[in-house]
Amino acid sequence: QVQLVESGGGLVQAGGSLRLSCAASGSRLSINSVGWYRQAAGKQRELVAQITRGGSTNYADSVKGRFTISRDNAKNTVYLQMNSLKPEDTAVYYCAAERILLGTAWGQGTQVTVSS
Repeated sequence: QVQLVESGGGLVQAGGSLRLSCAASGSRLSINSVGWYRQAAGKQRELVAQITRGGSTNYADSVKGRFTISRDNAKNTVYLQMNSLKPEDTAVYYCAAERILLGTAWGQGTQVTVSS
């Protein structure tokens, strides 16, 4: 079983930047990809960025050009660099490991608040 812990959220002004971290522990043997999701108050959870086992990435249209997902295998950590933040980026951000057969493992979430 893999466990995920997010960190790096906080309060930032519009136009600013934050870097979120997702530290993984336990088995990663069956992980296909790791994604960053977010859920704003009163809205559905949405995929923000994803990185596959082979290193391919994809992004929601709303964050393309502003957010970058990356990983450091030595540190067992996936990052989400968020630049040019907008108030509409305000949400709880979750890291998720998508696993073959076992489904998705979720972190506890970290709050990102962007003030105008």
